[in-house]
Formats: sequence, structure tokens, C-alpha cells
Amino acid sequence: MSSTQAPPRGLPNPLTVGALVPVPSVPLLPLGSPPGFWRSLSFPPPFALALCSPRLWNWASTVVELNVGGHLFTTTVGTLHRVPGSKLAAMLSGLGPACVDAAGRLFIDRPGTHFGPVLDYLRSGHVPTQHMPEVYREAQFYELQPLVQLLEDTPQLFGEHVSRKQFMLQVPNYGENLELLLRLARAEAVGKRHSSVVVCLTLSEQVAVRCIEPLGTLEAQKMPVVKFESCNPDICGHDLLHCLDLDIQARGYQASHRQYPFERAAKAKVEECFHVFTFTWW
Repeated sequence: MSSTQAPPRGLPNPLTVGALVPVPSVPLLPLGSPPGFWRSLSFPPPFALALCSPRLWNWASTVVELNVGGHLFTTTVGTLHRVPGSKLAAMLSGLGPACVDAAGRLFIDRPGTHFGPVLDYLRSGHVPTQHMPEVYREAQFYELQPLVQLLEDTPQLFGEHVSRKQFMLQVPNYGENLELLLRLARAEAVGKRHSSVVVCLTLSEQVAVRCIEPLGTLEAQKMPVVKFESCNPDICGHDLLHCLDLDIQARGYQASHRQYPFERAAKAKVEECFHVFTFTWW
């Protein structure tokens, strides 16, 4: 067997990469010290580590059994290598972390409930139409960028993962302020059924100036306040409040909001800026 044999186009050289194959079908060759994680694993029967020339063995069609969080799948090396640079391809190339279960199957410590649609995409290019948010997370985890892009282009995910994400990027520190809002709500909830936090939307420099006095009043009253700021004139306060509603609900909280009841003189100047979020705990 020549060590200079060219590998199949687009696939790693099987002379330097181990593969899981049934023992009876491929003669075992001296292993030496294969690269990557293969050298550190010992596969129990009925599987073993084998190296073989491409002329004698169709490397891409080798059958592989996967154990994904207790869910069992059967596929081929070529299918898992369909997207070069993905975590699945790296696992079989010895370039990424991998382990095997007691039966010799390649084990992935990841929930396997939605791995099936991911595998179907690798087999046929079929884009899943059900459980799309969950499949999207799996595609991101396995770094299957073509599938990630296809899912983001669907109407169901475009709004949430593209349009709304771009909107939130125009609000500096949106994520940090959201977490602060939730922490303050929890701190105010001790011994209470409801807790309230005031949200101040300062979406322009002029509005920020008008909010200085009301913010001082709230501070004197020891009301918890979180400020969301943006200098982008295209940002709509109602859209920002809707984003907060979605994200608070997604984290499992029960909350509603209304305009903060300032006195009439103050309300005329800042009625669109101050909102009180009320959380219900039991």
C-alpha cells in the first residue's frame, strides 16, 4: 500500500484518518499511532480502528453508528462529512473531541431529539419544516453553516433571528439591561406576590434631557429603574417594549407593563418614556 496514494476529492486521506468499521468486513492493519483522538481510544467489539487503501475500501460509504444522547442513528462517513468544517466532520477526521459508548458507537453528549432532521439534511439537502427553532439550535451547535443560513431565510426564523436581532443591536447593552431588569424584579419580589420595575426609554438626546428630572424623582422614591438608550432615530419605543415582552416571556416570567403614572405636568413631557413592568410570582 503506497503512502502517497491521493485521497478522494473533498475527503480526508484515509491513510491518516481512522474510521469505525465492522471487524469482519475490513482486515485490520497495524495501527501504530494514528493522529488525533483515534490514538487514545480503544474500540470494543464489534468495531475496531482500521486503515485501508482507497482502492480496496470505499471510505465515504463506511457505515457509522451514532449515539446522540441515547438516541441511536446509522449513517455513513460521507454523509457526516457533507459539510466540511462542521463539528461532525471534525469528529471523524480526528480534529475534534469525540468518544464512544460501551457498544463502540460514536457518542455525542447532546440531546438527540432533533438530530434526525439534521441528519436528513446531510443526506438529502431537505430543509426541515417542523420544530425549526430547535433544529436551528442543533445546526448552530454542529456548525452546519449552510443549514443555519437556509433556516434563517425561512419566514418563521427570519423575523426572530435576523430582523429582531438586528433591531436589538441598535440598542446598546440591550442584553445586559434585560438581565438587570430581571434581577431587580426578583430582588423586589421577596415576600410579595407582585414586584415592579420602571423602564425608561431614552431614544434621543432631547428625550434624555427631558428624563433627567423624572429620573431624579424616581430615585428619591427609591424606585428600581432600568434605562434603555439609543441614538438611532429609527428605533420605535413600542417595538422595543415588544422585544422586552418577548424576551421576558421566553425566560419563563409572567409580566405586563403600562405607562408609569406620573403627575399630569410631568406626564405631558415624558409619557412615552417611562413604563412600569409588573411581575407576578404566584
